[in-house]
Amino acid sequence: MARAREARKASKIPVKVAPKAPTALKAVPPGAAAGFDLAELRHLIRLVQKTGIGEIELNSGGRSVRISANPAGAGTWVSAPAAAAAPNAAAAPAPAPAAEAKPAADPDSHLKPVTSPMVGTFYRSPAPDADPFVEVGDVIEVGQTVCIIEAMKLMNEIEAETKGRVVRILVENAQPVEFGQKLFLVEPL
Repeated sequence: MARAREARKASKIPVKVAPKAPTALKAVPPGAAAGFDLAELRHLIRLVQKTGIGEIELNSGGRSVRISANPAGAGTWVSAPAAAAAPNAAAAPAPAPAAEAKPAADPDSHLKPVTSPMVGTFYRSPAPDADPFVEVGDVIEVGQTVCIIEAMKLMNEIEAETKGRVVRILVENAQPVEFGQKLFLVEPL
């Protein structure tokens, strides 16, 4: 009786069935990864590194490869489905081993960062022909606008949270920034 009730309830719930994936994988020729030629992938990796493009994603025959430069610009990685990766797919550089060193006193440890509260594009001035909001050496006050971050066509003024002297500007004008990325270093006064 209970099973019959559950079966009736279950029959009233619409069920969506995903299309079946192909059961047989095509053989990946040597020198190709995820359906792409390794020479082509290496060329795209160099392109991402040289031009500063954030990332490239390619789709071919139901397979996709994404090449993305990390925010620090320290390297590039290739993402591909594990089943489609070729055994010689060494296009992605191996991470460098961490250097074992005694932690030294950081000369910038007393500086306070001004960080990005959102993902967007960093601008130092209110208009392309206007002077920047702040320069290195300027003294800033709490609440003073230090830059603009454009996100989804909205210009967001970023204000200083610390009174101090601008020691370093860490981002170039019109460059993309990530949430929490350091924009300026300020020496508190």
